[in-house]
Amino acid sequence: MLAQLEKQPILILLTGITCTSMLVPALVALIQQDHLVARSFLYTALLGNFICVMIGIARSTTPRPRRKADLQALLGLLLAFLLLPIVLAVPFHEGLRTTTFTNAYFEMVSSFTTTGATLFREPGRLPEALHLWRAQVGWMGGLLIWLAAAAIMAPLSLGGFEVTSAAPLDEIQTRLDRFDRPPPTRRLLRLAGQLAPVYVGLTALLCLLLLISGERPMIAVTHAMSTLSTSGISLVGGLKNGSSGFWGEVLIFLFLIFALSRSTFANDTAVQRQAIHRDPELRLAAVIIVGVPLLLFLRHWIGAFDVKAGEELGNALGALWGSVFTVISFLSTTGFESASWETAQNWSGLNTPGEILMGLAIMGGGVATTAGGVKLMRVFALYLNGLREMERLVHPSSISGMGTLNRRMSRDGAFHAWLFFMLFAITIAVGTAVLALLGSSFEAAMVLAIAALTNTGPLINMAADVPVPLIELGDPAKLVLCLIMIMGRLELLAIIALANADLWRD
Repeated sequence: MLAQLEKQPILILLTGITCTSMLVPALVALIQQDHLVARSFLYTALLGNFICVMIGIARSTTPRPRRKADLQALLGLLLAFLLLPIVLAVPFHEGLRTTTFTNAYFEMVSSFTTTGATLFREPGRLPEALHLWRAQVGWMGGLLIWLAAAAIMAPLSLGGFEVTSAAPLDEIQTRLDRFDRPPPTRRLLRLAGQLAPVYVGLTALLCLLLLISGERPMIAVTHAMSTLSTSGISLVGGLKNGSSGFWGEVLIFLFLIFALSRSTFANDTAVQRQAIHRDPELRLAAVIIVGVPLLLFLRHWIGAFDVKAGEELGNALGALWGSVFTVISFLSTTGFESASWETAQNWSGLNTPGEILMGLAIMGGGVATTAGGVKLMRVFALYLNGLREMERLVHPSSISGMGTLNRRMSRDGAFHAWLFFMLFAITIAVGTAVLALLGSSFEAAMVLAIAALTNTGPLINMAADVPVPLIELGDPAKLVLCLIMIMGRLELLAIIALANADLWRD
């Protein structure tokens, strides 16, 4: 393992960047005269950067082969999600001083994987600088996985690209060896120069719009970063406790669309560029965003008539908006709850089944976005395959007229999508069993496993009848959840690809 760590320039680079970013919460804490938190971030930043510079100097004297560079980069990405939260947890633990390092590590893994689950549910439990650090870590994790999708996952046809890749998976290694492509670190830096300004610009624009809508500056910053990264981290415990109200939710709704398809803002990772209105991920998302709220609205409408409240038009519109916003929020695996979400339940007297929210999170957002879950492209491939099979039941000798890309997706793409879905389901089952063995009830264990694997932390509070108290879990259960979150963020096929014996052979 130490030999592999020496071959990971990506890990060293990311450590240096994250240590430098600690100066932001250090400055915020200094302005708020919270000197303990400020010193914790400042000292960790200085020490971390010093170590990274020393390692970089040592590495510069030794030439590194480019053989197996893509798999090495994939391993570096896994090590980053495993080991980098240890560094990120140091200032959090030292600044808080009232929690264990395991809890701090859990918080950082949850933030870095854009899951957003927290052990500290009370908004006043943490200083604002630590809340900002959680949102900032989630924002950096979202940017990393977005860049890694283009620089690392796409060349290996992983992360959802196996569904639309023109080459079969068993030919990928041959294709990679045939061309002299730049090393992954250089690709990552080049894409960062192209895509990071877009990511930063969208975050700044949303923050400005939230400020105009009446939100407090610190809340606007954290909600903007949480929206673009789909982490769902909030300084005040959710949108309903903010000051921007309905218009703030409208703004966040518009920016959540970016998590539904890579075609909304970039074509660097697109296998075949399509018009936005013909993008299969966006079209499938539109059907879900329209269909599910209408079904929920109909259910609550019937319930409202039973309690003689059907004539309240204001409550009806509020219930409809709450359903629409919450559906797109959980479909993008962000997990923000609309302030009007409770309106529907109060209006009709009926609770919304948590299974609907879990189903939305399992479907997830778009490929090469910051969203988690199975991904809409895989769901679309399974839909095409099902449609084709039904056609063959009626006309066994028919030839599909779906087009070249859709034909391949309905055949090879659906096979890979089904394989991933089965691995996804098995991981949920195994995770549920392990968490149940560690002391959780079956319902709580299933909610925890799904929330962690889909990187949708707010499910823990909304999917179960009673919110699952994370702080009461033992350290083994918390570490298991950390592992599941990392598996959900990197995806199982990518982790399985690291079992390649050539990667570990000198």
